Amino acid sequence: MKSNPLPGVFMAACLVTGALTWPSAVSQSASAADVYELRTYTTKEGKLDELNARFRDHTMRLFKKHGIESVGYWVPTDPERSKDTLIYVIKHASRDAAAASWKAFLADPEWKKAAAESGVGGLASPPESVYMTATDYSPDWDDRGGDDDDVFELRVYQAAPGKLDKLDARFRDHTIDLFNKHGIRSLAYWHPTDAPQSEDTLIYIIKHDSADAAKESWKSFGADPVWKNAAAESGVGRLAKRPDSTYMKATDYSPIK
Repeated sequence: MKSNPLPGVFMAACLVTGALTWPSAVSQSASAADVYELRTYTTKEGKLDELNARFRDHTMRLFKKHGIESVGYWVPTDPERSKDTLIYVIKHASRDAAAASWKAFLADPEWKKAAAESGVGGLASPPESVYMTATDYSPDWDDRGGDDDDVFELRVYQAAPGKLDKLDARFRDHTIDLFNKHGIRSLAYWHPTDAPQSEDTLIYIIKHDSADAAKESWKSFGADPVWKNAAAESGVGRLAKRPDSTYMKATDYSPIK
């Protein structure tokens, strides 16, 4: 069965020398007006390779032409979704800029030609889009490169009513440091911009050295007495629903790997 990485929202709308950082793409130091967009495409059967080729050869370049910054592109590791799903994050200067960029992009004759010749055809369903802003604790991403074993994890938390601030405080003051302790690297943390999800939802992406490493990291993190104490004292209580998790592999053309 397919799992939607963000069902409620989608359906509603340097540690190593010489490391490359992404302060402009994923950073708490970015302009307060910056808006990120999490998008999910589901292709028709057998068309994911063509979709990836279109992004690799045309779409990313045309995004840049029209003021859209590419952050990362991933394919889920789940055997079924790995055949038809592309998840990506892009950045706009503002929500108004996003609207203007999409309008110009879709009207661009070069895009229309590339789309027609790509062999992708129509998607299996309309693209799913969530506009987001970075939290004040979202870190600068330290991109030390990756290898074939690396996996990213897209996670979505829905806090109980009135508890989002406490959930943010727990991540800001405790969780991220404990993630680092247990080998989990934080890419970025966002809140959706549109109500009602803006009132209770935290979206974030983390990175593991491998699928097996992810299991070990989560096991040791969950058993850590420091984490148990922080969780008990945070005032967050139970989430409104279980965290939604999607493991992903970066595409060969993703700026972040």
